[in-house]
Amino acid sequence: MKKMFLAMLLTGLISSTGKAEAQEKNVYTFSAKTITGEQKSLADYRGKALLIVNTASKCGFTPQYKSLEALYRKYKDRGLEVLAFPANNFMGQEPGTNEEIKNFCSLKYKTTFPLFSKISVKGKDMDPLYKYLTSESGFNGDIGWNFNKFLVNPDGNVVARFGSTEDPLSSKITNQLEKILPQK
Repeated sequence: MKKMFLAMLLTGLISSTGKAEAQEKNVYTFSAKTITGEQKSLADYRGKALLIVNTASKCGFTPQYKSLEALYRKYKDRGLEVLAFPANNFMGQEPGTNEEIKNFCSLKYKTTFPLFSKISVKGKDMDPLYKYLTSESGFNGDIGWNFNKFLVNPDGNVVARFGSTEDPLSSKITNQLEKILPQK
């Protein structure tokens, strides 16, 4: 019981007086499995800007992995994390296993940003993170295709959403990113 109390205290679910407090729902309230199967709390990214992207290996937008990696390398020292969530929701364009996806990304695009296990980003089996992103984040609406992007500020709140056709290195994305990252 003491361990549970301490865990709740440390995560902000209760105050030091022992009273339960409402926790604001944002991206940090979710967790996901990494591409290698470990559970990862998105709260581990607290204080960083996030670009959350649903990805696929056999899509016309798949070359955006290169731009995602370039964006990540350019801004990671200032606090950007790109979080890729492979999904097979659109014409079977992500048929691979997690291992195949990981190998594809690292060999073909030399990705170094975090990859997560394959999930569903629409339909009745939609991942809880994507339910939040598409219905409670303030940037609501169904995911229309692969490579939709959600920009999250260091406080865990979604501040912008970009469609599949918006390249990660576009000025629309980098200008928004510059607004939320600490200056050099």
